[in-house]
Amino acid sequence: MTSSIPAVDTRTAEGSALQAVLLDMDGTLVDTEGIWWDAEVSIFAELGHALAEEYRQVVVGGPMSRSAQFLIEATGAEIALAELTGLLNSRFTELIDGSVPMLPGAHRLLTELAAHSVPTALVSASHRRVMDRVLRSLGPEHFALTVAGDEVERTKPHPDPYLLAAAGLAAEPGRCVVIEDTDTGVRAAEAAGCRVVAVPSVVAIEPAAGRTVIGSLEEVDLDFLRTLVTAVH
Repeated sequence: MTSSIPAVDTRTAEGSALQAVLLDMDGTLVDTEGIWWDAEVSIFAELGHALAEEYRQVVVGGPMSRSAQFLIEATGAEIALAELTGLLNSRFTELIDGSVPMLPGAHRLLTELAAHSVPTALVSASHRRVMDRVLRSLGPEHFALTVAGDEVERTKPHPDPYLLAAAGLAAEPGRCVVIEDTDTGVRAAEAAGCRVVAVPSVVAIEPAAGRTVIGSLEEVDLDFLRTLVTAVH
């Protein structure tokens, strides 16, 4: 977790109550959900098991321990959970050797948030070793705070990661906007009391109260995020 935490100005915009923006990583900012699946398929192939395509919708969005345990039980593979998570993390980092493809609109949005000094956190179910590798492509300077899945006792879908990020930025959860791509992440953000923008990657997400579903980050800018919080405060 980064140690440089900016003071939060609640007057982020003219009349806006937005205090911080909290962003998921895999499938939201970077196009890595398919890479995670490729890592899982390849590891299980080496273990002598073929992964059914329907498993993909179960494991998308993590957390790693839940996804790995599901795959062990579904395939009957004889491997310990800790060993499997280590293999998956290593294979994923091998597959992303070099730059990680950013999703459309991600770089522009991060640049805009930074230009307007909006406190921003990266909140992922991925482990720190993976997050730090992906941050090379995202640009660590875009985030005042980063929270990895192995740094909290309970990761998504529990609210803990988003509550920790909001507290680290001295922001009220209800005055934060979370951007997520999976139902697991959306449930974590909503349980924390945050407003949510869902950008579905693999599995569809239905609109709901306090939740805005869009097709791409290209539809998101700072003015849009400000209106989401202004509307409820």
